[in-house]
Amino acid sequence: QVQLVESGGGLVQAGGSLRLSCTTSGRSFSSYAMGWFRQAPGKERSFVAAISTRGGLYSADSVKGRFTISRDNAKYTVFWQMNSLKHEAPAVYYCAAGLQFITTAGGYLYWGQGTQVTVSS
Repeated sequence: QVQLVESGGGLVQAGGSLRLSCTTSGRSFSSYAMGWFRQAPGKERSFVAAISTRGGLYSADSVKGRFTISRDNAKYTVFWQMNSLKHEAPAVYYCAAGLQFITTAGGYLYWGQGTQVTVSS
C-alpha cells in the first residue's frame, strides 16, 4: 500500500504561482508513474499531467507552457508547478501513483486526499 499526501494548495491571485507537492510513503516511489488530476465542484476528475518512472512527461493541452510536473525520487515526491494561474472556480488537485504512464484516472492505483487551489481575480 502506498500513501500519498498532497500539500501546497491554497488561495492565490490570478497571475500568481503555486507549487503542489505529493509525498509518498514507500521506497518504491521510483517504480511508479505519477499523475496529477484536477476536480472542480460538480465536475469529473480530469487529467492534467503525468510523469513516468524515467521522467517522461505528458500534460493536458490546457496547461502546457504554464504548468510543469517533476519528481524527486530521493525525496519520494512529485511536484506540480503552476504559473500564470487564471481565475476560475476552486478545484481540488489530486496526485496518483500507478504502474502505467497514462492519462486515465482509472489506471492509477493509489490516490492522495487532494489539496484545494483557489485562484482569485
